[in-house]
Amino acid sequence: MADFPNYRYDTGLGNVGSYQTSGKPFVTGTLNAHIMAGGVHKVSFPSVTRWIYVTNHSTTDTCRIGFSEHGVADGTNFFRLGPTLNPSAAPSSQRLELKVTELYLSGSNSVDVVAGLTGISNSRIANISPSGSNWSGSAGIG
Repeated sequence: MADFPNYRYDTGLGNVGSYQTSGKPFVTGTLNAHIMAGGVHKVSFPSVTRWIYVTNHSTTDTCRIGFSEHGVADGTNFFRLGPTLNPSAAPSSQRLELKVTELYLSGSNSVDVVAGLTGISNSRIANISPSGSNWSGSAGIG
C-alpha cells in the first residue's frame, strides 16, 4: 500500500481569504503607556491582525508605537502619534494593514487600540529572532 500525501488545507499568513473577510473585533481602551523608567506597554492580540487603529487621547504626551519592545524602548524603530488638541477629536493613526501578534506602546497615558483579527493562529508566525520576539527591532523592523 502506497503512502499518499496529505493535502490538508490550513490557514496561514499567505491565506488570502483570511484578509478578504471582515476582521473579528478587538478593542482595548484607555491604556496607560506612559513611559516610566523605560517602560513599554505590550498589547497581545489573540490571533494575527488584519488591520489596526491606534488613538492617542492625551492632551500633552506623544505616543510611540512599534512592533517590538526593543524598537520602542531602546531603538528608533517606532512611529509617533501626537497629543490631541481637541479631546472630542483625538488623533488616530491611519488604518494600518498589518499582520502582527503584538503591538508596543510608550509615552502616553491614554491610548486606545482597535484591531480586526483574522482566524490565523499566532503560532503561524515563527519566533525567529534571538530575543524571542517576532520582530526584535534590532534589524530595522521595530
